[in-house]
Amino acid sequence: MIGEAGHFALALGFVLSLALSVLPLWGAARGDAALTEAARPLAHGALLAVASAFGFLVSAYVANDTTVLSVVQNSHSLKPLLYKITGVWGNHEGSMLLWVLILALCAASVAAFGGNLPSAFRARVLAVLGWVLAGFLAFILLTSNPFERVWPPPPDGQGLNPLLQDIGLAIHPPLLYVGYVGTAITYAFAVAALIEGRVDSAWGRWVRPWAVASWSFLTLGIAVGSWWAYYELGWGGFWFWDPVENASLLPWLAGTALLHSAIVVEKREALKIWSVLLALLAFGLSLLGTFLVRSGVLNSVHAFANDPERGVFILGLLLFYVGGGFLLFALRAPAMAPAGLFAPVSREGALVLNNLLMCSLAAVVFLGTLWPMFADFLFGATVSVGPPFFNTATFPLVVPLFLAMAAGPLMPWKRAALWPAIERLWAAALAGLAGFVVALAIGGWNPLPLFGVAAAVWLIGAAATDIADRAGLGRTSLANAWNRAKGLPRAAWGAAIAHAGVGVCLLGISGMGFASERIAALSPGQAVAIGAYEWRLEGVRDAAGPNWTSRRATLTVLRHGQPYAVMEPERRFFPIGRQTTTEAAIRTNLLRDLYAVMGEEEGGRAVIRVHYKPLAPLIWIGAIVMALGGFLSLSDRRLRVAGGARRRAAAAGAPA
Repeated sequence: MIGEAGHFALALGFVLSLALSVLPLWGAARGDAALTEAARPLAHGALLAVASAFGFLVSAYVANDTTVLSVVQNSHSLKPLLYKITGVWGNHEGSMLLWVLILALCAASVAAFGGNLPSAFRARVLAVLGWVLAGFLAFILLTSNPFERVWPPPPDGQGLNPLLQDIGLAIHPPLLYVGYVGTAITYAFAVAALIEGRVDSAWGRWVRPWAVASWSFLTLGIAVGSWWAYYELGWGGFWFWDPVENASLLPWLAGTALLHSAIVVEKREALKIWSVLLALLAFGLSLLGTFLVRSGVLNSVHAFANDPERGVFILGLLLFYVGGGFLLFALRAPAMAPAGLFAPVSREGALVLNNLLMCSLAAVVFLGTLWPMFADFLFGATVSVGPPFFNTATFPLVVPLFLAMAAGPLMPWKRAALWPAIERLWAAALAGLAGFVVALAIGGWNPLPLFGVAAAVWLIGAAATDIADRAGLGRTSLANAWNRAKGLPRAAWGAAIAHAGVGVCLLGISGMGFASERIAALSPGQAVAIGAYEWRLEGVRDAAGPNWTSRRATLTVLRHGQPYAVMEPERRFFPIGRQTTTEAAIRTNLLRDLYAVMGEEEGGRAVIRVHYKPLAPLIWIGAIVMALGGFLSLSDRRLRVAGGARRRAAAAGAPA
């Protein structure tokens, strides 16, 4: 009965989401308070129905209910409990249900925490989210039913893809989906504003927290996916410009531009058209990523499904939501004249430059990702677009972006002079030069990594300069500057920390340019060396896990001839799916990684690949710092927005 109950809950969620998409919108148009206020209970009801369906699916996986086709295809009784649960979203059907659950949770969050929004506007936002929720529930019910039965039931399941049986892939999809679905909220705010025909500073204040939350979770999701690829696939890299990797990067770029534009809308009532356009674009790119992962039009190790029918359905949803949004934008955009004027050299001007560069980067990534598909469709040609294209095409855009990121926060609003901002960055420039010299002395002449280190230190120094300038360091006493720094808004601290996180991440990426690698076929007692480190093979033995067996090498790492660490890379074999995976061994001190991978065995010798990766951990530490900056800024925004709502309510004579 679990399958039937879950299917009924999905159908109920679909009905409630349809009601959510129609009734509040009709009520807001007619001024009917009862229909307008129906948005809240309908959003909560849809969440309850979808959460019930998800709970039923989790219970089917935990119980290994082999009458459910999804369980048969993606689980097994020998799987550890953790991976039985995470296997729920390790497949197309379950991952789509998780996607819809997060969407329903976002809609309910707007209903619960949107008390500062005018009731008619909130109703329109929730109605738009209802349309999105109804569309994806229809997609699940018609093409991707996670509760489909199989009869007679097999004695056991086929097991989860071994590459997905990992803690990194357990947390990567939920984080990424929160980021993806968060763009649906900013999209709903944009469409609701277009329906009303009004975008003002209040709109910027309302939409910015959701944009920051979406961006923060998307940052974490991308970082965890990159970390998983680094240690699980055994290739030693962190980003391959894979089509599905790019699909997650595209909404991140648009979302980054959006949260900066929303600042200008809130502060200056400028960049209104930019902000609405970016909100529509970010959601459209999120849907594009969903389409690429599930349609089979592009091959990727990350792809969930290869079903043209499902791809056509998602493409139809993309055209409906994004096409409808852009049609409404075309009709309403001429009326959204900017109220605040500013000079090209100003903080607003720097943010416009940021948007132009971010959108240009997104255009390059979009073109490079989809060009193989277009070339095949239009010309029948097989084209491969790989890292050389992306690295070459993005580099000229990234350099001015880093310059604007450093100087922009130091400029005043409306009108500024460029030289005073540059003058305040002298300490950051000296720090960048020092970083260049140190990297040159340690790693030798390698232009791109050297300039990358200099740019990374420059960005970190610029973020520190921003806080120091706000605190008045150098213009007042040290004690007074410290007190002012402690009293700065958390949004200011969050922005500086996020910018510093970009610098830390870039520092790790640049360090990878100095990495060293060696491959050797070793017998026990033999060693391979890189610099001061030597990996000596002690032996290879068999090992076993709950649903796998492995061949595990034991390596003693010597540093300057003295024992330093023991590393145990292995190759795991999963008999259920008859698949082999590589488990890299990594020893880190957070400033460098020692990385070892075991290959095939030949004639009593094991093929061992070892890497020395300076600064590599900073890639993911920097991403975490970026997200933490976002969350810190978000905490400030929540308090300020709620406080403003209470003050307005009190001024109107309502109970606060």
